[in-house]
Amino acid sequence: MKKNIYDFKVTEIDGQEISLDTYKGKVLLIVNTASRCGYTPQLTGLQKLYEAYKEQGLEILAFPSNDFGDQEPLEGEAIQEFCSLEYRTTFPVFDKINVIGRKAHPLYKYLSSKDENGKFYAKPKWNFHKYLIDREGNLVDYFFTFTKPTSKKIIRQIEKLLNES
Repeated sequence: MKKNIYDFKVTEIDGQEISLDTYKGKVLLIVNTASRCGYTPQLTGLQKLYEAYKEQGLEILAFPSNDFGDQEPLEGEAIQEFCSLEYRTTFPVFDKINVIGRKAHPLYKYLSSKDENGKFYAKPKWNFHKYLIDREGNLVDYFFTFTKPTSKKIIRQIEKLLNES
């Protein structure tokens, strides 16, 4: 049987483990974030996307990571507080993980390896790499760090997936 993201468990910012099958039927944008990155202002764009499409079934899942330039010095609740106070985010922010290398979280190993996801080799090269997942939990596309969350390219793909239901 083919794997999809519903086969993975992740840890919420409060330390509680949940299965990603919690998000079955939703379109997901999964993003590795960092609070001290030049791209951190993308949190504003991610929040705009979330507000615009949440009612139609979009969820944004943020996974803080310190893998690039040690740009995520915060831990646990401090990360959530930073995102919500500085950028007014309301989408889920999960516990800090590794997204590359031998210690990469199994979800990110799946997302970045064509051998596992069957579609793309798409390893994050920096913070704010984005993965788009359809309502069935399959990887559909990915977007490099420099692609703004509110870019036409991302919005077009999200709208297409939201309208396929």
